[in-house]
Amino acid sequence: MKTAPIVPAGIDWSGAVPRAPEFDDVYHPLHGADAQAAHVFLAGNGLPQRWRGRERFVVLETGFGLGHNFLAAWRTWRDDPQRCTRLAFVSIDKHPPRREDLARAHAGADAPAQALAQALVRTWPALTPNLHPLDFESGRLQLLLAFGDVAQLLPQLQLQADAFFLDGFAPDRNPQMWAPPVLAALGRRAAAGATAATWSVARSLRDGLAGAGFAVERAPGLGGKREITVARHQPHAPRKAQPSGAADGKAKGTPPGAVAPAPTQAVVVGAGVAGAAAAQALRQAGLEVLVLEAAAEPARAASGNPAGLFHGSIGPDDGPHQRLLRAAALLAAREYAPLLAAGTVTGAVDGLLWLDRGAGGVAAMRALLADRGLPPDYVQALDRDAASALAGIALDAPAWHYPLGGWLAPREWVAHALAGCALRCDAAVHALERTDGGWLLRDASGGALAEAPLVVLANAAEAARLARPLLAALGAAEWPLALTRGQVEWDAAPPARPLRPLTGDGYAVTLPDGRVLFGATRAPHAGAASPLPLAGDRLYNLGRAARLVGSAWADGPGLASRAAARVHARDRQPLAGPLHPGAPGLFVLGALGARGITLAPLLARLVAAQALGAPWPMERDLAAAVDPARWLRRAGLAPLSAAPDLLPSR
Repeated sequence: MKTAPIVPAGIDWSGAVPRAPEFDDVYHPLHGADAQAAHVFLAGNGLPQRWRGRERFVVLETGFGLGHNFLAAWRTWRDDPQRCTRLAFVSIDKHPPRREDLARAHAGADAPAQALAQALVRTWPALTPNLHPLDFESGRLQLLLAFGDVAQLLPQLQLQADAFFLDGFAPDRNPQMWAPPVLAALGRRAAAGATAATWSVARSLRDGLAGAGFAVERAPGLGGKREITVARHQPHAPRKAQPSGAADGKAKGTPPGAVAPAPTQAVVVGAGVAGAAAAQALRQAGLEVLVLEAAAEPARAASGNPAGLFHGSIGPDDGPHQRLLRAAALLAAREYAPLLAAGTVTGAVDGLLWLDRGAGGVAAMRALLADRGLPPDYVQALDRDAASALAGIALDAPAWHYPLGGWLAPREWVAHALAGCALRCDAAVHALERTDGGWLLRDASGGALAEAPLVVLANAAEAARLARPLLAALGAAEWPLALTRGQVEWDAAPPARPLRPLTGDGYAVTLPDGRVLFGATRAPHAGAASPLPLAGDRLYNLGRAARLVGSAWADGPGLASRAAARVHARDRQPLAGPLHPGAPGLFVLGALGARGITLAPLLARLVAAQALGAPWPMERDLAAAVDPARWLRRAGLAPLSAAPDLLPSR
């Protein structure tokens, strides 16, 4: 998917209600946004009655606006004792508001509504062209914001909506949002019995909904508006012919990735960063999770380093790699920040500097940033003096500053993420067998370790070994993976202590006790056993660290080293998703390389969503880029191009 910079909403506050000058339309009627939300979008979709008794209910909104509909749904859901267990609210907006405008819009709300609005404002993301998953109510309420053009984003959303809130600006002011292809794409994302509601009664809208498979009716309006439109999806009803180009197409190779019926138990193999993230995502989704770890304790391999960095990326194009790292870094910061602030996990989210020694200097960096249109709360291009001020040491180059970048102690985060899960160490999985109940996991002697309908392989190189016979039986080749050894050093008496993590050619981060961790090497590693530190790699790391901090760095008695093996795919993209369409209930999360701390939370959510039929937290083309079966698709061997456009019913 080709992205475009997000242009924030330009809001005129001079009148009785906020106005959008670009569309010459108001954000809500004079009688109030809350009244409209309650009458049109909630009551018009039969809520709260329709979500009662459900495990999950999904709302898809076109036009987030100032968030009144979401906040009304949140308040209604929270106050309903018979509410669904989980509410997913997905909202698309091409011109989302700035944080300060969002706060202003709800400044006069009553106390209960004000509390919800303030929580939304605090969590409001950087305005980047991504999907932004936001969690409330301990994850039982999820807001998935999709910033960009609705016609481009709808084909990229993988979900089944139970209710549609159609709340764009008026069809005659913003016709693209109400175009027949857009309405047809909504119909293809409708769950059985889905409803839709909008304040508009435009003939083109009603015809478009009918053509998308909805039975359309008029209902009484509110506040001087005589009627509104309500509709119910009837996929077997006769449909009007769609205009040319109405079909939104399929993201070829996107796997269906769902287990039906939804499992209640899962086994995760591996207790490093990837396994802990998968276990946490599944546990937060309501599953009982057992984690099997081959070692005597969690986080023994690369996850056992004293610190790990998380940050985004910017490059010459905004392709899948850049988009994935950006989305992952933004989610990682949201997830880690409260843990670090509370002291639950050691680390900091107060910025990271990536030194750029490119020939064009800061002028070229700023030109690239202007072309990307990325906001300063995501990334900034700093000259050498400004970067040095943030680093607290003199730097010899300009730097990219990621304000939401940072570091954490991986072992501590793994321990936190595994809390609430059953953990069994010294439990190496030797083989997998398909059973009527799902998957049986056996040890080296053939004994049964566990059985579950859902299994996630997150055990680095061992995942490839376990998958090899299964892939061979399905006529698929094994994944093209590689092992690299990564060595890090830490020094109790460093020549300089940067105030914020530095990266570029290597990295350096100051730990709370004053030691500086630096590294890491990347060299081929022949075996799966944990490698030993090498003197040559130590000298290599010392040289790179000296260039980063601008001071000579010598070997000494206060210097310690650690080496570990990492797994990556030949195309440098991770593995996250179903192992193969012929192995239902078996998923993979791995090959995170050196970016595991950044990637793990988002990819774990993707796996959980695929397994449970929830809305995916990333675009379909990004999910296809990390799909473990992507090499089959590229070779034309996989049946995934014929995968259904939508997940099966829950």
